[in-house]
Amino acid sequence: MRALWSDQRKYEIWLEIETLACEAMARLGQIPTEDADAIRARAKFSIPEILEIEKRTNHDVIAFLENVANSVGPAARWMHQGLTSSDVLDTTLAVQMTAACDLLLRGVDDVRVAVAEQARAHKLTPMMGRSHGIHAEPITFGLKMALMYDELGRARERLEQMRARVAVGKLSGAVGTRAHLDPKVEEEVCAKLGLRPATLSTQIVQRDRHAEFMTVLALVASTIDRWATEFRHLQRTEVLEVEEFFAKGQKGSSAMPHKRNPITGERLSGLARVIRGFAVTAMENVALWHERDISHSSAERIIMPDGCILLDYMLALLTKLVRGLQVYPENMRANMDKSRGLFASQSVLLKLTEKGFERQKAYEAVQRAALKTWAGDGEFLTNLSAEPEIAQALSREELRDACGLDRHFRYVEKVFRDLGLEK
Repeated sequence: MRALWSDQRKYEIWLEIETLACEAMARLGQIPTEDADAIRARAKFSIPEILEIEKRTNHDVIAFLENVANSVGPAARWMHQGLTSSDVLDTTLAVQMTAACDLLLRGVDDVRVAVAEQARAHKLTPMMGRSHGIHAEPITFGLKMALMYDELGRARERLEQMRARVAVGKLSGAVGTRAHLDPKVEEEVCAKLGLRPATLSTQIVQRDRHAEFMTVLALVASTIDRWATEFRHLQRTEVLEVEEFFAKGQKGSSAMPHKRNPITGERLSGLARVIRGFAVTAMENVALWHERDISHSSAERIIMPDGCILLDYMLALLTKLVRGLQVYPENMRANMDKSRGLFASQSVLLKLTEKGFERQKAYEAVQRAALKTWAGDGEFLTNLSAEPEIAQALSREELRDACGLDRHFRYVEKVFRDLGLEK
């Protein structure tokens, strides 16, 4: 990813665009074929020389063209014929964005493979589901990881859809009218670069496309943040149901030798904030003056490469985190037991309504037993049995069945099948 956004790669794409344009013009009989051949054979660039020329010109594309012309000779007069700088810059950016999407899709796929492995390994590992941070009803750790797998699947879909919308180039001149270049040249060059020409542009490709690009990156980063935050919460000392891998020789604190901190998850959460900020910048770039100003340009030189490189790094880091995740089923079970069976309150409520209870009356009876249990007075099953209305309606065996785990996991297999997680 870093190489994709390097100066070397950028100038390579610039040169390819200029060369392809000359070859297209030659095929159309607009310039001599031998000159197009000379450009293809001789054209080269030197980054140090370009930078030196730019000190004088204060214009990167002119500096580039001047440097390339030195290697080509007289045929260089046809280079940049009918083009404007943004023809080269925006078409190059489209090539880079589509290539970046391909790399990011690979990164998402790698994470999903790691997540699928954890999901399968813990498909039926029971743990407490929480809402508002409070014990709710049982789930399995495999279901939690299946949810992550599904969410990352949507991230993949967004990247694929967005890739198609940014694969758009332009060679249409100073205000997009194609006044000085045959549209067939634009069509041929874009096709050879794996792009399609913008139906209509100004001097630039419109920045709503680029804003969407950065917004999708921010959405993927936010998904990473969501799961990094989940794992951080589950690593708290009072919970300790999962834990980041802690390598031999690793240190957690300069002051406290006992510390094992969720530093990878924290790093991911912090970097997600940076990419979300880039998305705001990209949206600010949409509103430009008339056919173009360059207020977007300076910002894009930062947010485009940095956003792609950061997200690529985050995906690799998340893959490593998930693969090395330490899972503690015994702690999950111990945490479930802390609520002394309260997770069964809805199951008992529904059993009572099935027996003919009015819902409000059933709710109040179950809540009385639950509040007693919550206060530390006995187990939920015992307190349920002590409620006369409940004991009269439900046998001990029916209560025990309602307080079991099986009903909570009866559709786990279906979820795994629906997500394609069954091997």
